[in-house]
Amino acid sequence: MIDDVSGVDAFESLRRYLGSVAYRLLGSVSDAEDVLQEAWLRWRSTDRSKVEEPRAFLTTVVTRLCYDQLGSARVRREAYYGEWLPEPLVSEEDAPAHLAELGEEVSMALLTVLEQLTPAERTAFVLHDVFSIGFEEIAGSLDRTPAATRQLASRARRRVKTGGRPGTVDRAAHRQVVSAFATAAAEGDLQGLVALLDPDVVWHSDGGGIVSAGVRPILGMDKVARLVAGLYAKYFTPADVGDSPVLVNGEPGLAWHDAEGKVLGVVAFTVTDGRITQAYVVVNPEKLTHVTQLTVTA
Repeated sequence: MIDDVSGVDAFESLRRYLGSVAYRLLGSVSDAEDVLQEAWLRWRSTDRSKVEEPRAFLTTVVTRLCYDQLGSARVRREAYYGEWLPEPLVSEEDAPAHLAELGEEVSMALLTVLEQLTPAERTAFVLHDVFSIGFEEIAGSLDRTPAATRQLASRARRRVKTGGRPGTVDRAAHRQVVSAFATAAAEGDLQGLVALLDPDVVWHSDGGGIVSAGVRPILGMDKVARLVAGLYAKYFTPADVGDSPVLVNGEPGLAWHDAEGKVLGVVAFTVTDGRITQAYVVVNPEKLTHVTQLTVTA
């Protein structure tokens, strides 16, 4: 007879880890949550007396479910209106204990680069390089040999390394640049914005065809500075929209919100040598449904 109580406890003890795996593989909070639900149903119907290592067993289940989704997800994203960006994980900076369960420490920049990999490359890289899972175990999930799986991870690693400039590791320095960006944008300080942007900065935005957003990335500090100044001048008034510092996937970013604190958009930044090199703006409301209401002070 299956012990439901111990089964629930075992699954719940691994939920955060399994959610992190699913989110990194899929780049979608809603899809990751669906995978966890399906994994739970399979775990519940499994004869757990025959499962020696629940973590390994459930990792394989989640991996296979995600791998099956990645192929169809790629097709959907190729037909997506405009640029597709991952769903952000957002928490208020003064409440780190309430960070989302699904892997808040993976940056939006890395998730965007992972989108360029094949499903097999992404799976091998995430499981091995992020979660330190051995190639023997990964090979079983992908129905490949360990040698072939090792090659997949190696190819993915090279592509990740060339996918963009690394960001600043110092969170305080990152936060300082983001704060200065918000101030310059609110004040319409075009020169102040230019000073904070890398000459080759890229502004990515995802409205999903629901909310107005750029269809293609905007390149260069002059164009980005003018875009940002124009957005703030058009949409940001004291009674309508404001911005607040938040953590976006564990890194300092901004959330645009209305007077009641409802989040209207999220911006994640890559900061390198004191300048913003990438900005990832998600305003598609379907990708913000899991973002909690922000506390707005008068």
